[in-house]
Amino acid sequence: MLPLLTLFLNVLAPVFLVLGVAYVVARPLQLQSQTLSRLAYYVLTPAFVFSLLSAARIEAALALRMIGFITAVYAGSTLVALLAARLMRRSRQMTAAWMMIAAFGNVGNFGLPIAQFAEGNAALLPATVFFLANLVFAFVVCVTLANMGRGNLASALGRVLKTPGLIAVAPALAVNAAGITLPPVVNRAAELLATALVPVMLIALGVQFAHYGLPPVNADMVIGASIRLISGPLLAFALAGIFGLSGLERNVGILQASMPAAVLVSIIAMESRLLPEYVTATVLFSNLASILTLPVVLALL
Repeated sequence: MLPLLTLFLNVLAPVFLVLGVAYVVARPLQLQSQTLSRLAYYVLTPAFVFSLLSAARIEAALALRMIGFITAVYAGSTLVALLAARLMRRSRQMTAAWMMIAAFGNVGNFGLPIAQFAEGNAALLPATVFFLANLVFAFVVCVTLANMGRGNLASALGRVLKTPGLIAVAPALAVNAAGITLPPVVNRAAELLATALVPVMLIALGVQFAHYGLPPVNADMVIGASIRLISGPLLAFALAGIFGLSGLERNVGILQASMPAAVLVSIIAMESRLLPEYVTATVLFSNLASILTLPVVLALL
């Protein structure tokens, strides 16, 4: 019990403390989660990705194994959600909702700070690789599921390629490959914005908790959240060796695979009118429930 408590206090408690502060001040200060989320999505995430990848040193073969690993884990969780929904004879909309929740982990808001606190600053690079890989996979899956039969699937999928964080990858890799030394004014500006990403994302999530709250818990909510929180780490532990991951990359990969559902899932559900109230409630519930599951994953690492 003591190791679990120590892990919680040292790794998870700081994250939830920031969420708690944001929750308390959200209404008195009239903070808007949409404004904070858009700032993180359109400005801070590209700066973070560019700042890390432009100076990163990682083997291409290792990066490909990492991408394959995290994609396989989240694809497996999505398949578990599909099978569970079919066995329980859930509606087409609920099936799609469970699959979206399983496919998209909170690898940004939670994954980046938890990986950093658990494994040190060196964890930010592999955590970012896993973050970007899941972002691509999840956007494709979630947008496809949310727009089935609506006739606007092609344009929706095209938006994946316009994701700001992904757009920053190409110039970052070009600067890295060419060995370009950026002027201090550019480099330091990018670093300042990158440093702001994690706290702003956590505050945005806390503000969302304050505005939406949680409706009464029901069976579908518990099942949807459990698939994300349980299948992810089980698959990750099983597949890490198959993809040849060890040490830092293995530990960070397992952590990123164990994250609760991403807030972006609720945004996609709202825009597509796919059980938005249920999806939003389940996303928030899974983030709270991760207080119980993440310490176990950390202890097993």
